[in-house]
Amino acid sequence: MTRVLALLRASHPGPSVAVTVLTALLAVGAGHGLASGALVTAAVATGQLSIGWSNDLLDAARDRQVGRADKPIAGDEVSELVVRRATAAALLACVVLSLACGLESGSVHLLLGVGSGWAYNLVLKRTAWSAVPYAVAFGSLPAVVTLALPDPELPGPWTIAAGALLGIGAHLLNALPDLADDAQTGIHGLPQRLGARRVRLIAPLVLLAGSAAAVLGSGDRGSAAPWAAFGATVVLAVVAMTGRGRAPFLAAIGIALVDVVSLVTST
Repeated sequence: MTRVLALLRASHPGPSVAVTVLTALLAVGAGHGLASGALVTAAVATGQLSIGWSNDLLDAARDRQVGRADKPIAGDEVSELVVRRATAAALLACVVLSLACGLESGSVHLLLGVGSGWAYNLVLKRTAWSAVPYAVAFGSLPAVVTLALPDPELPGPWTIAAGALLGIGAHLLNALPDLADDAQTGIHGLPQRLGARRVRLIAPLVLLAGSAAAVLGSGDRGSAAPWAAFGATVVLAVVAMTGRGRAPFLAAIGIALVDVVSLVTST
């Protein structure tokens, strides 16, 4: 059981669960039934597992270098062989489940979603283009869901833009706690090049832009709800840019949560 838990921890459970839950919510918002919604959610979940496990495999040497005790592979809680096998199994399941959602949905998910995650792990996380895979993967996620409907359709362009901006903001926030360790081990992605101070300023603005795109993409622009949500993100953005201590980070997380809700309701 200890090894199983260590294996799950190596999958980056926080981001993996967050993206999986977002997919389930998008499926409900798009009008999926239980069976089709569960299928597309399972496809995304297995893809996220493959991305998370491959990330820890590729980072194992540098995690050992900086003494990351929270990383199961670096801490010898689970072997690299076990994680490699789990990665291969997750990737195979992802291909099968994605194609079961339909050729259009499956192709978008495998090429733009999972492909972007692997491209980030293998190459792009060390470059100034590190935000691109996040933008592509999150921007394409609503299409993965709507193309898996019995009558496939593409989401509106503003919905795709909102997803892409949410992805960029998530990348900046996710990298923020590890900037010092990354600098020691030669990771020079966009957040590392910007530095902590600029990331704390830019991330809320990107997420705020995502909120605006979600409002524009909403089919309910005439009601007060989307505008109230946008107003809340404006207030949170001000707190994120002017607050002290943990307040800016928590405010940015709050914007991301509002963006998720707005993205779901605009699908």
